[in-house]
Amino acid sequence: MATSAASESGARPTTFGALRVASWYLASYKRLWKTNVLSSFVQPLLYLLGLGVGVGALVDRNTGASDVLGGSSYIGFVAPGLLVTTSMALAAGESMWPVMAGLKWTRGYHGMAATSLEARDIVLGHATWMALRCGIASGSVAAALALFPETRSWGLAPAVLVSMLVGVAFAMPIMAFSIRAEFDGAFPALQRFVIIPLFLFGGAFYPLSQLPLVAQWFAQVAPLWHGVVVARGFNAGDVTWLEAAGHLGYVCLWGAVGTVLAVRLMRKKLYP
Repeated sequence: MATSAASESGARPTTFGALRVASWYLASYKRLWKTNVLSSFVQPLLYLLGLGVGVGALVDRNTGASDVLGGSSYIGFVAPGLLVTTSMALAAGESMWPVMAGLKWTRGYHGMAATSLEARDIVLGHATWMALRCGIASGSVAAALALFPETRSWGLAPAVLVSMLVGVAFAMPIMAFSIRAEFDGAFPALQRFVIIPLFLFGGAFYPLSQLPLVAQWFAQVAPLWHGVVVARGFNAGDVTWLEAAGHLGYVCLWGAVGTVLAVRLMRKKLYP
């Protein structure tokens, strides 16, 4: 009776609203998790075999290659990049069409807004779920990396945490963009002209020093390269903590600004 009365009076739920939203995403994910985890394991495994072992064998034969790669083999250099780019690509995709679906097509966000949940609960719930989702995917990548002696390291565990931060740093600004978008026509362009170029030229597969200066600036503005640098340091067991704090602070800034914008825009959409 007391619970019913509290609900009718508009009181907030007994658990944090964001966790209630994240649990809804998790319940939906239970139907798909086996396929998603398997693909998250197999795809990086193929990348490692193709780029790391195949191309890497050619790169490592070149004189001076180890100096350019910071003393690492090519497969050791690429491995942390796979962790972080996996989170970036996943978070970007999940923050486009699913967000628009919640607002326009399935209108799931409207159902949440009809309860005692607020805009910040919906947005922070999305952020919590994205962090967990990126952790599951990058954890699967880490399991694949652990199969190879050159990429097997205790640093894979903190590298997974770094990849989760990077995922949220991409998810939240893109979520804000998706909330404001009226149609999904801009999403393929965002994938094609931002996410894919960052995947290819964001420092995951070769040092930024090998790119033109303009491309280096582009990569350094986005949070991907900063996460890759820190994850690579953890995996190699060579972390400069002050430098890592600066990189991670910048990554967190992206996530924080994106979250604030997303909350404001979601409030305008659902609570006019």
